[in-house]
Amino acid sequence: MKKLFLSVPSSLLLAAILGLSGGCATEKSSAELQSRARISREQALQIALTKAPGGTLKSGELEEEKGKLIWSFDISVPTSKDITEVSVDAITGDVISVEQETPAQEEKEKKEK
Repeated sequence: MKKLFLSVPSSLLLAAILGLSGGCATEKSSAELQSRARISREQALQIALTKAPGGTLKSGELEEEKGKLIWSFDISVPTSKDITEVSVDAITGDVISVEQETPAQEEKEKKEK
């Protein structure tokens, strides 16, 4: 039995592998989420900071959670070791939740991602 080998340019092969591994999916989903948001990151951050007066942004991201498009911010406040996590609706600008996370809870959440 003869083996048949096809000649495939290496760049095409690499593109196919990256496509199958989801290398572009994150960028597309992030861009798609951005296109749906009516509230900018900066607007949402200003809203979130009203729930953590004197706070400093530690991290923030746009994500879809329970069917809602939200801006999620981790804010550190100088008077506490805890992190204030504020979720802002990316369509309406409403505050969805304000939660306190201890350093241990925050570390656990990072490991789960």
